[in-house]
Amino acid sequence: MNTLLEVSDLRAGYGRIPILAGVTMTMAEGEYLGILGHNGMGKTTLLRSLMGQLPATGGRVAFLGTDITRKRAHERARMGIGLVPQGREIFPDLSVHDNLRMGLAAARSEDLSVIEAVLEDFPRLTPLLDRRGGALSGGEQQLLALARCLCTKPKLVLLDEPTEGIQPSIIEEMIETLLALKKRWSLSLVAVEQNLEFITSLSDRILKIQKGRITGEAGREELLSGQAGMGAI
Repeated sequence: MNTLLEVSDLRAGYGRIPILAGVTMTMAEGEYLGILGHNGMGKTTLLRSLMGQLPATGGRVAFLGTDITRKRAHERARMGIGLVPQGREIFPDLSVHDNLRMGLAAARSEDLSVIEAVLEDFPRLTPLLDRRGGALSGGEQQLLALARCLCTKPKLVLLDEPTEGIQPSIIEEMIETLLALKKRWSLSLVAVEQNLEFITSLSDRILKIQKGRITGEAGREELLSGQAGMGAI
């Protein structure tokens, strides 16, 4: 497999407060990579840095062989990186359909057929297209946020704490949908989570993050067998 993402000694923070203390990792095209860690360990900061929403203070990020360390978020979006943020950040006063149209904003031209293609993988949203985003349940909003991201036709999706406050049935649906998208769309994914069951079900490989550094790695089979020692994060 070709290398999709290369991160070398990435550092970032907020003002004078450093959060990422030198993250180094790589992932291949078509890989689903999980990042597991407690709150405050740098998970969200890492995704924001990869998306370009938070500038790096050191290190390097390369995407498909191109150095993107200094590129802005909209440039990275057009290169094929999409972010589903923690808290979903949908537009509550817009309809579901208009929320999906907002996902087309990163494209060079609005192609509504993209929405139709995305909805094939999100049948739960189809009868809700005229409903306000704010009227959806938390789980439906999470599916909408993911579908909106896919309207940008990304090669890589960055998924931030997707199970937070979501009912188990939607979590199972999300796992099934993401695994189907991996095959149908040749999608790659970085998911940060605290939910070990979710991230184990989804990921090919899981990294452990502590205090802004990657401190361990395990494959799915190791985690399922309990041999990786990743449970005590």
